[in-house]
Order: sequence, then C-alpha cells, then structure tokens
Amino acid sequence: MSPWADIARSITEATGTQFQIELRVPVGGGCINSAWRIDGNGRSYFVKLNAPDKANMFSAEADGLGEIAKSGTVRVPRPVCHGVNCDGSWLVLEYITMVRGGDSGMRTLGQQLAAMHRVTGKAFGWRRDNTIGATHQTNTPSGDWMAFWREHRLGCQLRLAAAKGYRGRLQRDGEALLEKLPAFFDAYRPQPALLHGDLWSGNVGFDETGNPVIFDPAVYYGDREADLAMTELFGGFSADFYAAYREAYALDAGYARRKTFYNLYHVLNHLNLFGGGYLGQAEDMMARLLAEV
Repeated sequence: MSPWADIARSITEATGTQFQIELRVPVGGGCINSAWRIDGNGRSYFVKLNAPDKANMFSAEADGLGEIAKSGTVRVPRPVCHGVNCDGSWLVLEYITMVRGGDSGMRTLGQQLAAMHRVTGKAFGWRRDNTIGATHQTNTPSGDWMAFWREHRLGCQLRLAAAKGYRGRLQRDGEALLEKLPAFFDAYRPQPALLHGDLWSGNVGFDETGNPVIFDPAVYYGDREADLAMTELFGGFSADFYAAYREAYALDAGYARRKTFYNLYHVLNHLNLFGGGYLGQAEDMMARLLAEV
C-alpha cells in the first residue's frame, strides 16, 4: 500500500484537471520528511511525505506559505493540496526549478525580506500552532513579546529538554536567562512582524529568473530580529544580503546582542531533535548571554 493514488486524486480535485503520476523522483535535502518530484500529464509537482499523524503539520505549513504569499513580498511555492490516508500524509506544492542566486539574487532577497518584515499583525504569535522542524511550536497570540518568548519559545524548549534528560547546567542557566530577559530589551519594543520562522540557507532558493524563493516556513508574527538572527546561525547569506536588508530597514543597535538570544531557541530545538551534540553549544551561548547582563 502507498499514498500515491490518493495524492494523484487530491491533485485532480484541487486543480480540476485530471492528473496521473507517470514518474516519481526522490529529492534529497530534508531530514524530517521524504520529498519527491512527481510528473504527469505535462505537469510537475513537489511532494512532501510523512506518517499519517503529521497531517496537521502539513496543513499548518500550507497555511504558512499562504500567509507569506498574501504579503506579496517574497515568492514561496504555491500550495496545491494536502491530505492524509492510512498510509501517510502529504503536502503537494508547485514545483520550482532552483538555480544559484548570485550577488544580485541575495540583494533582492534582503530587500524582499525587509518588505515582508514590514507586514505586521495585531499580536505576537499566529492564528494556529505549527512546527519548527518536527517540534510543536505554540503560537497562542499575545500582546507581550517578552512573555510570548519566555513561555512559547525558550521556556518551551527548556521544558522539552528537561523531559529528555538534559538538566543540570542547561536548566539552571536557562532559568537564570529567562529571569533576566528584560535586560535584553531595554527601550527596544519590537512590532509583531511577519516571520518565516526557520530562515536558514537550506530554506532559501532562487527560481530560473533569479528571483528569491523561501520555503519550509514556521510562520508566526514576532520580532523581525529573530528571522535575521537565524540567517547568521549556520551561514550561507552574503554581505550583499545584509547590506540590502539594512538599507531597506535599519536595525536597532541592540540586535548584535539579541541575535545570540534568539538563536538559542533554534540550538535548543536541534538539541531536542538531534541529540547531545548541541548541548555544549547551547550551554556556551547561555554563558555568553548571562555574562552580558
């Protein structure tokens, strides 16, 4: 048994045009889902597959892509359909051929990301929860950014780490950091900006015209610095990208300190997803942050 017949059927229903799968090609690069390009009837689609219990994850991802698309700023793959049966769950997206972006593409990405961050919501969070990688991400709306980050970001990851057995120094310093959280903001009061939420270089590409494309989002409304900080966590973004972003939307001077604070969330998530290889990095980041306050 496999989900492919139902996937073809759901594409037919969503597009109103008969679709039959003639070719399936696995696509590498992901560690949470399996990914495929499927061809048929002169069309191609990108398909993400996982277990049946991951259907809500794909529904939230489709909604997140729609939220970014609605902003009219950065291109995202268009969601076609998503579904589930007893064999698996899936998300079908338009297939976009990706090419190298070059300096011009990176500059455009910086400009477009700045434009996306100027799109603001009424509160921090989002209308539904989603996932960061495979980890549940709570987005209950709040008017208080520090309370939101304390409870639904760092606090959540620390509780998950404790449940996985990571205690001791990690929890001690984590609690101290949460208590000192206001020291990182001083007079800085972020607006609830539209965020990609998982913006590392592996979630960025460029279409055949060189136009930027972002995908695999963990969308919510929050401090734009959180998005920009993650671009620095694993590298891959050029000086042209940062110059274009700052020219379009200047950053507060405190960003240089807060970026480590924001990236701690992602390092803790990697610890919880992939194991103890990230423990030392998380503890070192906490020590540096505590030394600054």
